[in-house]
Amino acid sequence: MFERFKEDINCVRERDPACHSAIEVMLLYPGYKAIRNHRKAHWFFKHKMFFIARAISQRTSKRTGIEIHPGAQIGKRFFIDHGTGIVIGETTIIGDDVTLYQGVTLGGTGKDTGKRHPTIGNNVLVGAGAKVLGPLTVGDNTNIAAGAVVLDNIPENSTAVGVPARVVRRNGKRVQDLDQIHIPDPISQEICKLQHQIDILNKKLEEK
Repeated sequence: MFERFKEDINCVRERDPACHSAIEVMLLYPGYKAIRNHRKAHWFFKHKMFFIARAISQRTSKRTGIEIHPGAQIGKRFFIDHGTGIVIGETTIIGDDVTLYQGVTLGGTGKDTGKRHPTIGNNVLVGAGAKVLGPLTVGDNTNIAAGAVVLDNIPENSTAVGVPARVVRRNGKRVQDLDQIHIPDPISQEICKLQHQIDILNKKLEEK
């Protein structure tokens, strides 16, 4: 577990340009505190000490604003940037090298039983305010744009945007410096097309 904590600290330092030291991460980063305490809670959960597990989880939620159910399975080098308002459900499975921004929900729809929450692959980025709902799968090396609502499976090597989310990029070169803003927006693209057609029609009317 110590090695896992060390990896979590190092991944914060690598991905957050505002970070200056390991001690800063350990003492001041709510995202790191949340994942550190979750790993403890998950150990108790696996050993069927559910009350202790939930007690750790709820105390951490009150202190950090990040709610992670102790049953959630989270891989290596998990990074929560900022973190306020993040919710991760009981049957969520998260792979390695995943990044979540503030306001993300990995939740259920209320219609499923058993496996009710998402499975997130390796090297996935989920932008601020995105909602991933239900027992769906998000493939490896995928970006979920800020504000997206994911209700269906997303294949690997993809970028998904919108409400409901749809894939706008797949099997191309992955955007390594994704910043949640410079992502193709299919709605704005369609609006631009319509505006272009209107401009053409107006020009024809003027000519007459």
